[in-house]
Amino acid sequence: MRHRLFYLSCLVLFSLFITLAQTGNVRSITIGLIGKSQSNPVFSAAYAGAKVAAKEIGTKNGVEVIIDWQTPLNENPQEQSDIIDKLTRSGAAGIAIACSDANIVTPSINKAVDVGIQVICFDSDAPKSKRFAYYGTDDVELGHLLMREIAREIGEKGAIAILAGNKNAPNLKQRVQAVLEELKKYQSVELVNNGIYYHEEIPEKAAEVMAQAQKANSKIKGWICVGGWPFFMKNAIHWEPGQIKIVSVDALPNQIEYLKSGHAQVLIAQGCFTWGYKSVELLIEKILMKKSPSQEFNTAPITRVTKENSEEWALNWRKWLLKEAVNR
Repeated sequence: MRHRLFYLSCLVLFSLFITLAQTGNVRSITIGLIGKSQSNPVFSAAYAGAKVAAKEIGTKNGVEVIIDWQTPLNENPQEQSDIIDKLTRSGAAGIAIACSDANIVTPSINKAVDVGIQVICFDSDAPKSKRFAYYGTDDVELGHLLMREIAREIGEKGAIAILAGNKNAPNLKQRVQAVLEELKKYQSVELVNNGIYYHEEIPEKAAEVMAQAQKANSKIKGWICVGGWPFFMKNAIHWEPGQIKIVSVDALPNQIEYLKSGHAQVLIAQGCFTWGYKSVELLIEKILMKKSPSQEFNTAPITRVTKENSEEWALNWRKWLLKEAVNR
């Protein structure tokens, strides 16, 4: 009974808050932003995008938008769930979250929505929750693309392995499954025995797992990295450039150096900056204007980056980070 009264009270207070905001007596709203981990720079990029959107779109609507960055230091779905509960108690108007484990965070998302908080998922979804939308990569399309790229790089013949990150992350599971589906089309390409390597999503752990697997399976000719974790640090690869082919997700500045050195052949860039920007944009529209996107699943663009177009792609990062600095 006390829990029910608590949530009813939250709903009343939240409704009052929004009413005052719309009448001009309150000129600020808080949006909680929850990435998977602070140790993963793709979420720092999303945070930069969120801050730019808060400044640009908030100013356009005459509202101060405060981004409350509440991302675990290292990946921890239970901590994400606790953070959602904390933001619910503190009266946040909206929450954007990249889910480490949809099953664990869904109850907290639902509680937040039940008291009037708008929730959107980005990068990694909780599709069975009450969130109103998802913005991120089409992970099935991405997985198929990764497999096609590595097949081309190894001449459609030989053994490959998959660096897979968190076993429970919904987006990564979809990518791995799509890779395996596409693999069936290549009769002369095989996945090495037990060739899906899960690991903690920090650069050092990812690089260690990859190095150990390669040492134990010398016949591996190519790697599919469904996330770019090892390449967020320097000196992650200890074999000669091009000796073993690498196709990886993401094309952050550190990763581009591996293209230039020849250690990586293809990067599939996600719009990490736009994850944050678009999530905040959709939340502001939902909170202030009661406007929902035309569809629940909103696909973020992906871009194929190679050594040849890496400098062109790097210009995006310079532009995004400059905007983030200007709007800080």
